[in-house]
Amino acid sequence: MPKTRKEFHWGRVISCYAQRPQNVNAMMAAIFASAAGKTGLVDGSSRMTYCELDRAVSALAAGLSAKGVHQGDRVAVMLPNQSEAVISVLAISRLGAVLVPLGTRLKKPEISYIFEDAAPVAIIYGSAFAEELPEAGPAKPMRFECSGAAWQEMLERSVSPLSPAVEVDEHDPFGILYTSGTTGKPKGAVLTHLNVVHSCMHWEDAHQLTPDECTLVCVPWSHVAGLCGVVLPFLAIGSKLIFMAEFKRRDFLVLAQQERITHALMVPAMYGLCLLEPDLESFDLNEWRIGAYGSAPMPEPTIRRFAQAFPKLQMCNCYGATETTSPATLMPRGEGVMHAESIGKTVPCGDIRVMDEQGRELPAGEEGELWIGGPMVVPGYWQNAEANATSFGGGYWKSGDIGAIDSEGYVRIADRKKDMVNRGGFKVYPAEVESVLCGIDGVVEAAVIGHPDEILGESVIAFLNVFSDQIDDASVRAYCAERMADYKVPGRVVIGRSPLPRNANGKIQKADLREAAKSLLPAARAEKVREQTKSNGEAA
Repeated sequence: MPKTRKEFHWGRVISCYAQRPQNVNAMMAAIFASAAGKTGLVDGSSRMTYCELDRAVSALAAGLSAKGVHQGDRVAVMLPNQSEAVISVLAISRLGAVLVPLGTRLKKPEISYIFEDAAPVAIIYGSAFAEELPEAGPAKPMRFECSGAAWQEMLERSVSPLSPAVEVDEHDPFGILYTSGTTGKPKGAVLTHLNVVHSCMHWEDAHQLTPDECTLVCVPWSHVAGLCGVVLPFLAIGSKLIFMAEFKRRDFLVLAQQERITHALMVPAMYGLCLLEPDLESFDLNEWRIGAYGSAPMPEPTIRRFAQAFPKLQMCNCYGATETTSPATLMPRGEGVMHAESIGKTVPCGDIRVMDEQGRELPAGEEGELWIGGPMVVPGYWQNAEANATSFGGGYWKSGDIGAIDSEGYVRIADRKKDMVNRGGFKVYPAEVESVLCGIDGVVEAAVIGHPDEILGESVIAFLNVFSDQIDDASVRAYCAERMADYKVPGRVVIGRSPLPRNANGKIQKADLREAAKSLLPAARAEKVREQTKSNGEAA
């Protein structure tokens, strides 16, 4: 039997692994049986075997079921990187319910929108985030605080198989992950069990992962890279996951050495921060052999400096999106230095085409928009027919990224989506920030751009046209901080009383603003970056 075969799903003919688990529950059941006594999760001083994890998942699933959570219901989870997040994710899946992850940096207005759109029946959350949860509105999910006696009692309850047993089809939704779009309103990408299973298998297949892997989870589990790029793929092979609630470069290096990690997936900014440690080469990281990265371009000098510090470490670029359930391309192991300008090759079951503006495929080496197909591409967005019609076509997701594929199959990105800002691996869509800025009394118009930054990749700069003397940089940033995740808050606000530059059609000319930004940043810019980095918990 061939390894892959063509199958028909969601009106598309796609390549799929012929032999695969039917769903995430079946995928995990095999591991719970084969690796029962093996350590699966390490969270500070707490260690949990796969057998203990299985029992905790069963207990939470039974508890949620007793409270009225049923198959198909949406359940939100707002937790940092910790064992309880994994227990929650797997318990929701075991019920046949649908996971709705919430980033821990989201603010009340952002959460309110997701609640209204996804209508979750319950939310599992950490006590630190209670004040950000909406107190009123049409959606009032049941609350389960992940601490205290009530939570512990739920996890310790006697459990028995769910009755009746939940049957989950591979087309059923596993989760709804919200990703901002150029309209400024988040879209809920519906990740199915088929999507997630194939994403896990792509990582295992392309990087030849084994059950002996040990990975450090230092990117947010609630984003697609953390959930489908680290947590689920490494659970699926029965390896060990080490959790970091907050990335700090020295803590990362100490923990990596202590736990003898073999793998880590980080954004380039994290690797760059590690290079700032003066004694980097003194850390014994001989077991670390896969250094995966994505979400932003990695400077070639960073790749080479890591290769020099840790000769056994193979740097592997990857590229994907929420709509592709994590990776669409993966760099073959050992080729990261040779092809530093590439984002890797298409995943085994994937299909990437380079298309021109008329929807015609371009030859090898020519640049066009990347259209992505395959079993990891979501069927669409949650209750958003307009976005589905715009973003999907002919069995492909239209990425909006401009790139090329050479004759050897290496994919290269020439430019990202025109306006999207990539701040330390977090995507910031200007339209969303501009919408908030225009809510300030006295603001006539606003425009947000990204500006190159040595550490975080890009910084966020806002240009305002105002008619009030009461508006200044500090007040604008404070206003935004109350309404948006901190990485979306502009690091610099340029305030004026003149109209922003526009073309004949009335569209703001952001190219002019990017040019103007080059001369705007003060000499103390480096200090500003350090302050921002520290505030985000990304520096020691």
